Amino acid sequence: MSLATLLSTCFALFLGASGWSLAEYWIHRELGHNPKKLKNPFGKEHIAHHGKGNYFAPAWKKGGAALLATALLIGPAVWLAGPRLGVAFVGGFVGFYLTYELIHRLEHVFEGIGPYGRWARTHHFWHHFHNPRMNHGVTTPVWDHVFGTYEKPGVVEVPRKMAMQWLVDEESGEVHAHLRDRYALRGAPAKVLDSHAA
Repeated sequence: MSLATLLSTCFALFLGASGWSLAEYWIHRELGHNPKKLKNPFGKEHIAHHGKGNYFAPAWKKGGAALLATALLIGPAVWLAGPRLGVAFVGGFVGFYLTYELIHRLEHVFEGIGPYGRWARTHHFWHHFHNPRMNHGVTTPVWDHVFGTYEKPGVVEVPRKMAMQWLVDEESGEVHAHLRDRYALRGAPAKVLDSHAA
């Protein structure tokens, strides 16, 4: 494979991944949060996700979305760019969609490591628990900056009933000490609520 062929294939993959990144932003913002457009399959699943926090659409739906995207894109992409570049573009689009699904799941179930892991969680949970009209990008803030929906997160106040398992120390019932600069719990501890109910 020549250098030019390799570079053009990588560029097609990059364009496909960038295409998904924009689609991720648009789908999340328009189909997941625009009140006029919520009666769609993604909107219904997304409302459940925001309402329960630890709810995710079943894997078969995500796999079906990947197959549907492939089916819709492959013909036009191959027709416009040829077989090699068209397949590379679709591979980048669908591959980054699956990467997004993995990153989103990990944000909810795993504390994350490194600067990107820390950023992704505070950015995403600011959207969940402070301002659902902002920070629609799950994997990148680029489109939030472009379209004016970026809001710099402060300390993310997570409702106790929706706290991620990785956030709370089991013994104390409070945010792990090393996460308190970025997260706090909102609402009375369960013990206090129980004593008022009795």
